[in-house]
Amino acid sequence: MRRLTRPSRFWESLAVVIVKPLSLLLVNRDWRHGERIPREGGIIIVANHLSWTDPVLLAHFLYNNGRWPVVLAKSALFKVPLLGHAVRSLCAIPVYRGSADAARSLHESAQRLKDGGAILFYPEGTCTRDPALWPMVGKTGAARLALESGAPVIPVAHWGAHELLPYGEKRPRLFPRKTFRVSVGPPVDLSKYAGRPPHASVLREATADIIAAITAQLAELRGQRAPETPYDPAGR
Repeated sequence: MRRLTRPSRFWESLAVVIVKPLSLLLVNRDWRHGERIPREGGIIIVANHLSWTDPVLLAHFLYNNGRWPVVLAKSALFKVPLLGHAVRSLCAIPVYRGSADAARSLHESAQRLKDGGAILFYPEGTCTRDPALWPMVGKTGAARLALESGAPVIPVAHWGAHELLPYGEKRPRLFPRKTFRVSVGPPVDLSKYAGRPPHASVLREATADIIAAITAQLAELRGQRAPETPYDPAGR
């Protein structure tokens, strides 16, 4: 039977054999509310981004909760020998930036949703630049996909990956052993946007709701009060 939203059994087994032991070796786990992730059907998972390591650690969490994460990755990775073949074989979707092909990743994501996939989005588009590491103002891709598809949007916040490998550094800080904390929130309520044309203002409002849902989960994880408005690197 064709596996529409998962890699071949070979590539899935290979990834699991590598990622799960590595994750268990590197970090302790504090995983909360995994039962909030639907086990079937197309879903959009939205998460904050702190470190180059969090996609791997988050993939372990999602896999253990019944979903194979379909990751959106920079298109340049697909051109790297060997790595590109592996990324493609693991069902990642290339993201094209600054070109006429930029919409292709959303089109492919929409098809994966129809096939029942779990699309993992980082709405910020990159690791946060907020000095206190709260989520930044988001980009509108996840909101557009959600409003066009009607798929549930599941907010996931995590904390701890940045302690293992801070953004911009190449050498991990292995000791003392870090804890990777994850919390899943209820689906983001985007019902007030139903039937409204996806104009820029609508997409920005829906994106703000998505970022707010992620931030609420992160505040719970950190035991801190989040800022009232997200950091905007453009200074708007």
